[in-house]
Amino acid sequence: MKFEEKKFNIGKLKGISEKNIEEHLKLYAGYVKNLNLILEQENAKLGFEFNGVRNHEYYFASLENGSTPLTTSGALEKQIEKDFGSFEKWLEKFKTLGTTRGVGWAMLYYDQATKQLLNAWVDEQHLGQLNGCQTILALDMWEHAFVADYQPSGKKQYIEDFFENLNWEVIEQNFKNAQ
Repeated sequence: MKFEEKKFNIGKLKGISEKNIEEHLKLYAGYVKNLNLILEQENAKLGFEFNGVRNHEYYFASLENGSTPLTTSGALEKQIEKDFGSFEKWLEKFKTLGTTRGVGWAMLYYDQATKQLLNAWVDEQHLGQLNGCQTILALDMWEHAFVADYQPSGKKQYIEDFFENLNWEVIEQNFKNAQ
């Protein structure tokens, strides 16, 4: 078995430089390379590298082809309102989750067993993934994702710009696929 590096069509983003995306994509390529090496060796770091690949694929796919708005009264917005009270309440909670101290990922999952959305912090890439849940949205909060453009003190602005650049059609498709 061999994993192939995906190619992403990411145009100009607000606040996130092409150079930062280029470096971030190189890091993703390294995860793919290391995952393939680990699969050959049956190494214990499989979870770290595998999740590094998958998390980055969700992250970059959500930034492809320019930003699009969330469909008003669409299935995802309705589910968010059901589970969090309103889109604004969910967004506030998710953005706060993104400011968690340390490196990792702010994730929005769909739990097929309970039919609900869940926010979760994933430490590094492999500690805290929710077993049996499907990823809907992944926000990379490792320093490599934002420090070049924002410095460590700019986490909050990076999160704001991330949401400004999202292609909600991709995220809505993730939700549809998860159901």
